[in-house]
Amino acid sequence: MKPFHTRLTALILSALAVLAANAAELTTTQPVEAKTNREKWWRGNCERINADIKKMEGKIDLAFVGDSITARWKGDSWNKHWGAYRAVNMGIGGDRTQNVLWRLQNGQLDGYKARLFVLMIGTNNCDKKTNPADVAAGIKAILELIKTKQPKAKILLLGILPTGEKPNPGREKKAAVNELISKFAGGSVHYMDIGAKFLEPDKSISKEVMKDFLHLAPKGFDIWAEAISGKVKELMSDANSGKTP
Repeated sequence: MKPFHTRLTALILSALAVLAANAAELTTTQPVEAKTNREKWWRGNCERINADIKKMEGKIDLAFVGDSITARWKGDSWNKHWGAYRAVNMGIGGDRTQNVLWRLQNGQLDGYKARLFVLMIGTNNCDKKTNPADVAAGIKAILELIKTKQPKAKILLLGILPTGEKPNPGREKKAAVNELISKFAGGSVHYMDIGAKFLEPDKSISKEVMKDFLHLAPKGFDIWAEAISGKVKELMSDANSGKTP
């Protein structure tokens, strides 16, 4: 009987592994309201973004979608780089792919026409147990939702930025996600990995660039803007002309 029990145990373990993998994917592709940073605080930020969208009166040139790395881009730095556009910052601290999906499904893609979305998300999904393929699946779901609700808009998909003062396993996981999402480029989606621009020659990150080795300092936002400004202008031009790549 032992061989039978051994096979049965193996089958059960295999089934549990499949269920666990499917559950992990659901956590990145199933829209949910955020619980991080207090639910009331998160909903307040959703309302702030909704109000900013309303101010655009139906037309947005440029919308940045992301987490706290994006959300902290404001004030003089934001105005210096994007003040010439009808631009909206749609970043919320602590957001994971599933949180972005929820808010994009619940009003933040409605009531206006956008020319270009800049999407960078996934840092908060990349913990030790996360499968890079699951993070990529969540990002793909966001792309598909934007394409469905904003069919005339271009999308600039950015790779997840490296974090940590020195090379570390977390960077390797983010790089694995970036390798996967780079394959989503095509049609209205354009991909850029600008992570190397934030690194010193020895692959370390300076506090002048990322003050806590995660969130960008003013110099870091300048690097980001300089890295994508040419592509933003190109895609804006294409959006104006109705050109399809």
